[in-house]
Amino acid sequence: MSSNSCTYVPTPGQPESLHAIFRQLHAWREQHQEPSSVQANIAQRRTLVENARPEDWVKAGDQVAPFEVEEVDGERLTLAALLERGPLVLVFFRFAGCPACNLALPYYQRNLLPGLRERGATLLALSPQLPERLVDIKRRHRLEFFVATDRDNALGQRFGILYAPDEAARQAAQARGHFIGDVTGTGTWELPQPTAVVIGIDGTVHFADVHPDWLLRTEADTILAAVDALPVQEHHA
Repeated sequence: MSSNSCTYVPTPGQPESLHAIFRQLHAWREQHQEPSSVQANIAQRRTLVENARPEDWVKAGDQVAPFEVEEVDGERLTLAALLERGPLVLVFFRFAGCPACNLALPYYQRNLLPGLRERGATLLALSPQLPERLVDIKRRHRLEFFVATDRDNALGQRFGILYAPDEAARQAAQARGHFIGDVTGTGTWELPQPTAVVIGIDGTVHFADVHPDWLLRTEADTILAAVDALPVQEHHA
Protein backbone atom coordinates (compact mmCIF):
# COMPACT_ATOMS: atom_id res chain seq x y z
CA MET A 1 0.00 0.00 0.00
CA SER A 2 1.15 3.53 -0.70
CA SER A 3 0.94 6.40 1.76
CA ASN A 4 -2.59 7.18 0.60
CA SER A 5 -3.65 3.57 1.37
CA CYS A 6 -5.15 3.16 -2.09
CA THR A 7 -2.46 1.41 -4.14
CA TYR A 8 -2.55 -2.37 -4.24
CA VAL A 9 0.74 -4.30 -4.47
CA PRO A 10 0.11 -7.73 -6.08
CA THR A 11 1.66 -10.82 -4.52
CA PRO A 12 3.86 -12.54 -7.14
CA GLY A 13 2.44 -15.87 -8.22
CA GLN A 14 -0.90 -15.32 -6.50
CA PRO A 15 -4.20 -14.70 -8.34
CA GLU A 16 -5.62 -11.26 -7.70
CA SER A 17 -8.68 -11.09 -5.46
CA LEU A 18 -10.61 -8.42 -3.61
CA HIS A 19 -10.13 -10.43 -0.43
CA ALA A 20 -6.36 -10.11 -0.73
CA ILE A 21 -6.58 -6.45 -1.72
CA PHE A 22 -8.69 -5.52 1.29
CA ARG A 23 -6.49 -7.60 3.59
CA GLN A 24 -3.60 -5.37 2.49
CA LEU A 25 -5.70 -2.26 3.09
CA HIS A 26 -6.55 -3.36 6.62
CA ALA A 27 -2.90 -4.21 7.35
CA TRP A 28 -1.85 -0.77 6.08
CA ARG A 29 -4.36 0.89 8.39
CA GLU A 30 -3.13 -1.08 11.38
CA GLN A 31 0.41 0.14 10.67
CA HIS A 32 -0.30 3.78 9.82
CA GLN A 33 -3.50 4.88 11.56
CA GLU A 34 -4.39 5.48 15.18
CA PRO A 35 -5.59 2.27 16.86
CA SER A 36 -8.78 4.04 17.94
CA SER A 37 -9.55 4.89 14.32
CA VAL A 38 -8.95 1.31 13.18
CA GLN A 39 -11.14 -0.08 15.94
CA ALA A 40 -13.91 2.41 15.17
CA ASN A 41 -13.85 1.30 11.53
CA ILE A 42 -14.08 -2.35 12.55
CA ALA A 43 -16.88 -1.64 15.01
CA GLN A 44 -18.92 0.29 12.46
CA ARG A 45 -18.62 -2.49 9.89
CA ARG A 46 -19.57 -5.09 12.49
CA THR A 47 -22.63 -3.05 13.46
CA LEU A 48 -23.74 -2.82 9.84
CA VAL A 49 -23.50 -6.61 9.49
CA GLU A 50 -25.45 -7.16 12.71
CA ASN A 51 -28.18 -4.71 11.67
CA ALA A 52 -28.45 -5.91 8.07
CA ARG A 53 -31.89 -6.71 6.69
CA PRO A 54 -31.38 -9.30 3.93
CA GLU A 55 -35.13 -9.64 3.51
CA ASP A 56 -35.16 -6.12 2.02
CA TRP A 57 -32.37 -6.72 -0.50
CA VAL A 58 -32.75 -7.15 -4.24
CA LYS A 59 -32.75 -10.84 -5.14
CA ALA A 60 -32.77 -13.22 -8.08
CA GLY A 61 -36.17 -13.29 -9.75
CA ASP A 62 -36.95 -9.62 -9.14
CA GLN A 63 -38.07 -7.63 -12.16
CA VAL A 64 -36.23 -4.31 -12.52
CA ALA A 65 -38.48 -1.38 -13.36
CA PRO A 66 -37.23 1.21 -15.88
CA PHE A 67 -34.62 3.64 -14.57
CA GLU A 68 -32.37 6.42 -15.80
CA VAL A 69 -29.00 7.43 -14.34
CA GLU A 70 -26.43 10.12 -15.12
CA GLU A 71 -23.08 8.95 -16.48
CA VAL A 72 -20.27 11.17 -15.20
CA ASP A 73 -19.30 12.03 -18.78
CA GLY A 74 -22.76 13.50 -19.35
CA GLU A 75 -24.66 10.65 -21.01
CA ARG A 76 -28.13 9.69 -19.76
CA LEU A 77 -28.31 5.92 -19.38
CA THR A 78 -31.64 4.10 -19.35
CA LEU A 79 -32.25 0.48 -18.43
CA ALA A 80 -33.86 -0.18 -21.81
CA ALA A 81 -30.90 1.19 -23.78
CA LEU A 82 -28.39 -0.68 -21.64
CA LEU A 83 -30.21 -3.99 -22.07
CA GLU A 84 -30.21 -3.54 -25.84
CA ARG A 85 -26.46 -4.13 -25.55
CA GLY A 86 -26.92 -7.43 -23.70
CA PRO A 87 -26.89 -8.49 -20.03
CA LEU A 88 -26.17 -5.75 -17.50
CA VAL A 89 -23.95 -5.91 -14.41
CA LEU A 90 -24.50 -3.24 -11.77
CA VAL A 91 -21.87 -2.57 -9.11
CA PHE A 92 -22.91 -0.18 -6.34
CA PHE A 93 -20.17 1.65 -4.45
CA ARG A 94 -20.02 4.48 -1.94
CA PHE A 95 -18.26 7.57 -3.37
CA ALA A 96 -15.19 8.70 -5.30
CA GLY A 97 -12.99 9.29 -2.24
CA CYS A 98 -13.75 5.96 -0.55
CA PRO A 99 -10.41 4.08 -0.16
CA ALA A 100 -11.99 0.66 -0.62
CA CYS A 101 -13.83 1.84 -3.75
CA ASN A 102 -10.56 3.13 -5.21
CA LEU A 103 -9.26 -0.41 -4.93
CA ALA A 104 -12.41 -2.26 -5.99
CA LEU A 105 -13.20 -0.40 -9.21
CA PRO A 106 -9.70 -0.74 -10.72
CA TYR A 107 -9.82 -4.42 -9.72
CA TYR A 108 -13.06 -4.79 -11.68
CA GLN A 109 -11.46 -3.05 -14.65
CA ARG A 110 -8.58 -5.54 -14.64
CA ASN A 111 -10.45 -8.71 -13.75
CA LEU A 112 -14.12 -8.28 -14.65
CA LEU A 113 -14.44 -5.92 -17.61
CA PRO A 114 -12.49 -8.05 -20.14
CA GLY A 115 -14.63 -11.11 -19.38
CA LEU A 116 -17.85 -9.13 -19.59
CA ARG A 117 -16.84 -7.75 -22.97
CA GLU A 118 -16.19 -11.28 -24.22
CA ARG A 119 -19.68 -12.24 -23.08
CA GLY A 120 -21.42 -9.19 -24.57
CA ALA A 121 -22.34 -7.79 -21.15
CA THR A 122 -22.16 -4.20 -19.90
CA LEU A 123 -20.68 -3.00 -16.60
CA LEU A 124 -22.21 0.00 -14.82
CA ALA A 125 -20.84 1.27 -11.48
CA LEU A 126 -23.26 3.37 -9.43
CA SER A 127 -22.88 5.81 -6.53
CA PRO A 128 -25.23 8.49 -5.19
CA GLN A 129 -22.44 11.06 -5.40
CA LEU A 130 -23.09 13.99 -7.73
CA PRO A 131 -21.54 13.59 -11.21
CA GLU A 132 -19.17 16.55 -10.93
CA ARG A 133 -17.57 14.87 -7.89
CA LEU A 134 -18.01 11.26 -8.90
CA VAL A 135 -16.13 11.82 -12.16
CA ASP A 136 -12.88 11.97 -10.16
CA ILE A 137 -12.74 8.21 -9.65
CA LYS A 138 -13.28 7.50 -13.36
CA ARG A 139 -10.56 9.95 -14.37
CA ARG A 140 -8.14 8.87 -11.63
CA HIS A 141 -8.17 5.22 -12.70
CA ARG A 142 -9.01 5.71 -16.39
CA LEU A 143 -11.99 3.44 -16.02
CA GLU A 144 -13.36 2.16 -19.32
CA PHE A 145 -16.81 1.19 -18.05
CA PHE A 146 -19.81 3.35 -17.20
CA VAL A 147 -19.70 5.21 -13.87
CA ALA A 148 -22.95 6.97 -13.05
CA THR A 149 -24.86 8.84 -10.36
CA ASP A 150 -27.83 7.12 -8.78
CA ARG A 151 -29.39 10.47 -7.92
CA ASP A 152 -31.08 10.60 -4.51
CA ASN A 153 -30.19 6.91 -4.08
CA ALA A 154 -33.30 6.12 -6.11
CA LEU A 155 -32.19 2.73 -7.40
CA GLY A 156 -30.39 1.86 -4.17
CA GLN A 157 -33.61 2.57 -2.28
CA ARG A 158 -35.59 0.41 -4.70
CA PHE A 159 -33.09 -2.43 -4.23
CA GLY A 160 -33.21 -2.15 -0.43
CA ILE A 161 -29.44 -1.81 -0.09
CA LEU A 162 -29.03 1.56 1.63
CA TYR A 163 -27.50 2.09 5.06
CA ALA A 164 -26.58 4.98 7.32
CA PRO A 165 -23.92 5.13 10.08
CA ASP A 166 -25.13 4.60 13.63
CA GLU A 167 -25.30 7.50 16.06
CA ALA A 168 -21.85 6.88 17.52
CA ALA A 169 -20.27 6.89 14.06
CA ARG A 170 -22.15 10.05 13.12
CA GLN A 171 -21.01 11.87 16.24
CA ALA A 172 -17.41 10.81 15.65
CA ALA A 173 -17.58 12.00 12.05
CA GLN A 174 -19.12 15.32 13.02
CA ALA A 175 -16.43 15.84 15.65
CA ARG A 176 -13.91 15.63 12.81
CA GLY A 177 -15.97 18.05 10.75
CA HIS A 178 -16.94 15.24 8.40
CA PHE A 179 -20.49 14.83 7.07
CA ILE A 180 -20.86 12.26 4.31
CA GLY A 181 -23.70 14.25 2.78
CA ASP A 182 -21.25 17.08 2.09
CA VAL A 183 -18.82 14.66 0.45
CA THR A 184 -21.42 13.09 -1.82
CA GLY A 185 -23.46 16.24 -2.34
CA THR A 186 -26.62 14.39 -1.34
CA GLY A 187 -27.10 16.10 2.03
CA THR A 188 -27.86 12.76 3.71
CA TRP A 189 -25.95 10.06 5.58
CA GLU A 190 -27.29 7.29 3.35
CA LEU A 191 -24.97 5.25 1.14
CA PRO A 192 -25.41 1.99 -0.78
CA GLN A 193 -23.98 -1.20 0.61
CA PRO A 194 -21.48 -2.69 -1.86
CA THR A 195 -23.67 -4.72 -4.19
CA ALA A 196 -23.35 -6.61 -7.46
CA VAL A 197 -26.44 -7.33 -9.57
CA VAL A 198 -26.69 -9.25 -12.85
CA ILE A 199 -29.73 -8.35 -14.96
CA GLY A 200 -30.81 -10.37 -17.99
CA ILE A 201 -32.00 -8.77 -21.22
CA ASP A 202 -35.62 -9.27 -20.12
CA GLY A 203 -35.01 -7.04 -17.07
CA THR A 204 -34.99 -9.92 -14.59
CA VAL A 205 -32.40 -10.09 -11.81
CA HIS A 206 -30.49 -13.36 -12.13
CA PHE A 207 -27.90 -12.73 -9.40
CA ALA A 208 -27.57 -10.30 -6.49
CA ASP A 209 -24.85 -10.12 -3.84
CA VAL A 210 -25.02 -7.50 -1.06
CA HIS A 211 -22.29 -6.85 1.52
CA PRO A 212 -23.05 -4.69 4.60
CA ASP A 213 -19.32 -4.77 5.43
CA TRP A 214 -17.72 -2.48 2.84
CA LEU A 215 -14.46 -4.45 3.02
CA LEU A 216 -16.25 -7.48 1.60
CA ARG A 217 -17.23 -7.25 -2.08
CA THR A 218 -18.13 -9.61 -4.87
CA GLU A 219 -15.19 -11.22 -6.66
CA ALA A 220 -14.94 -10.91 -10.44
CA ASP A 221 -15.05 -14.69 -10.96
CA THR A 222 -18.33 -14.88 -9.06
CA ILE A 223 -19.93 -12.24 -11.28
CA LEU A 224 -18.62 -13.86 -14.46
CA ALA A 225 -20.02 -17.21 -13.33
CA ALA A 226 -23.42 -15.56 -12.82
CA VAL A 227 -23.30 -14.13 -16.34
CA ASP A 228 -22.29 -17.54 -17.71
CA ALA A 229 -25.34 -19.04 -15.99
CA LEU A 230 -27.72 -16.82 -17.98
CA PRO A 231 -29.82 -18.50 -20.69
CA VAL A 232 -27.96 -18.77 -24.00
CA GLN A 233 -30.18 -16.17 -25.67
CA GLU A 234 -29.07 -13.61 -23.08
CA HIS A 235 -25.60 -13.31 -24.60
CA HIS A 236 -24.96 -10.72 -27.31
CA ALA A 237 -21.37 -11.56 -28.14
